[in-house]
Amino acid sequence: MNLQRFIDAKQDELEGLRRAKAAGLLRPKDIRQRPDFLQALRAPAPESQPLRVIAEFKRSSPSMGVINDSLTPEDVARQYAEAGATCMSVLTEEKYFTGCVGDLSRAVITGLPLLRKDFIFDELQVRQTVSTPAAAMLLIVALTPDASLLRGLREMAESEGIHAVVEIFNERELEIARESGARILQVNARNLETFKTDREEGLKLAALRRPEELWIAASAMSEHAHLVDAKGAGYDAALIGTALMQSSQPGKNLNRIIQS
Repeated sequence: MNLQRFIDAKQDELEGLRRAKAAGLLRPKDIRQRPDFLQALRAPAPESQPLRVIAEFKRSSPSMGVINDSLTPEDVARQYAEAGATCMSVLTEEKYFTGCVGDLSRAVITGLPLLRKDFIFDELQVRQTVSTPAAAMLLIVALTPDASLLRGLREMAESEGIHAVVEIFNERELEIARESGARILQVNARNLETFKTDREEGLKLAALRRPEELWIAASAMSEHAHLVDAKGAGYDAALIGTALMQSSQPGKNLNRIIQS
């Protein structure tokens, strides 16, 4: 299974977190410093754009290799804020995405609510996230298909003022996410086992959205028309990453997609 390699890659990191916990280094950050990720996305989008957008900073991916390793989190955060992003996603996985947790502290300069995007399946990783300025973190049903574990990780994060974005790919995973009490659902059009994308299936899945839930469309979002389609399907927001970072000026790419 493709996901197992991400779990394996986290073992050294988890050992380091165990040592940090024993030394008293995994300390919560003042939750008053965190902007409200959910509230930001629930606000009506400006008339000039179909949906609220979470713009992503990532240097690499397993499917594409190096995407852009010439820009700093600070540069990209400024560009995204100026272009109209509502929130910013920061990919912190080291081995396959060449990110790091420290990127969150570097991206916080604009005040955009930050989403930590990583492969999180252990309470120590939640503790680590709490020690950063992240306003939200990603949980992936395919990685942690046990609803009780998902609930525990989500509730632990929320008790520290961090929202949990629970990612799904299909209807079965939606059922698990709901059983865990998830309220923010991100539909990834990319199957994490095969890495193939199917945006149309993601649009169909949105027909199951409940009024009390906030839904985010992710992957294969690269054109203004994709935002329009997602809004029409019932999504509240969209996450855009690769299409923005394939340029020395990701902010211009974001402005083009939002405003076209």
